[in-house]
Amino acid sequence: MRERFRSLKIPRILVVEAGVEAPVCDDIYEDWVRAPIASKDLQSRIDALVRRYHKSRLPFLDEGGVLRFSSRSVTLSPRQAELLDLLISRFGEVVPREALWFRLCQESGGLKTRNALDLHMMRIRQRVTPLGLTVRTVWGRGYVLDTEPEMKSVAP
Repeated sequence: MRERFRSLKIPRILVVEAGVEAPVCDDIYEDWVRAPIASKDLQSRIDALVRRYHKSRLPFLDEGGVLRFSSRSVTLSPRQAELLDLLISRFGEVVPREALWFRLCQESGGLKTRNALDLHMMRIRQRVTPLGLTVRTVWGRGYVLDTEPEMKSVAP
């Protein structure tokens, strides 16, 4: 069961009986406690595990233009990184097309065609898909950066 939960990236706390050797937890989604444990201490461990889980579920873009999500990463062009930075800041929410357009024009030092934004978004989609992320178009409004549907099915 432990390996199944590990493969699904489901957070878990192992309860170890007194006198039993402590398990090796080499996974950020796993922690362990020794029984008996005070409920306050157990809750603290659960809270820490939940914080680690949620932190790892958000994409992170470093200064070098490397996007990290879960245990994977991909390098982006400077333009892709600028646009993706805006999408990450509103992860799971609609980012208006106009805001992305403004960011693109601002970073490139001039006006761009409508096709330029579409082309950048297409390339961003191709770059983020292997990480388990998706960029959805919300027609008439903008774009949403989110996890792929199968990634959501394992989230608590």
